[in-house]
Amino acid sequence: MNTIPLATAKSRLAQYVEAKDNNHPALIHEAFAADASLTFSIDTDTISFPPRAEGADAIAATLVSEFAKTFDRCRTYYIGDVAAALDGNAMTIPWLVAMRETAASALRVGKGYYRWGFAAGDDGTYRIASLHIHIERMDTSADPGAVTLAALQAALPYPWLPAPVLAASIEAQTSAQPALGFLNMFAQAARMP
Repeated sequence: MNTIPLATAKSRLAQYVEAKDNNHPALIHEAFAADASLTFSIDTDTISFPPRAEGADAIAATLVSEFAKTFDRCRTYYIGDVAAALDGNAMTIPWLVAMRETAASALRVGKGYYRWGFAAGDDGTYRIASLHIHIERMDTSADPGAVTLAALQAALPYPWLPAPVLAASIEAQTSAQPALGFLNMFAQAARMP
């Protein structure tokens, strides 16, 4: 059985982040197979999504167009070693998100993991065939002027985030501003399945 090359997997993950974080729904069609599926498991009541979306159009609507109506200044980070996470045509990798809830002008920080499935189409091009998003935690904090959001995002390499850098950045933020202590819950990646 052929497997997706690491460079191609990283390219698809980068396309997904570019699409979601920067409101470019057309990129979903480049990254995902036309008949791809999206599912969710959510361990918090602070955010909601439909349990399932079928097809690239529905995925683009759910993760990009509808998402952008509520959130902006979004950055999604892949935590850890992408190469180590790739297992044949599957990958499970933790994520962190830092964004602004526009209506409330609030900081949103969340974590969980992605479980990706890749498949080659008839033309041999690998695309995302399935995506499961697990949301372990999603916290909200007042952030007038998005000052905390900007500082947090400036401290984190995007989108590939080594776990030690995440821990050190969160520690530095909370040491400098004790009121940001809630961020300590995000210093470690989500529990993996």
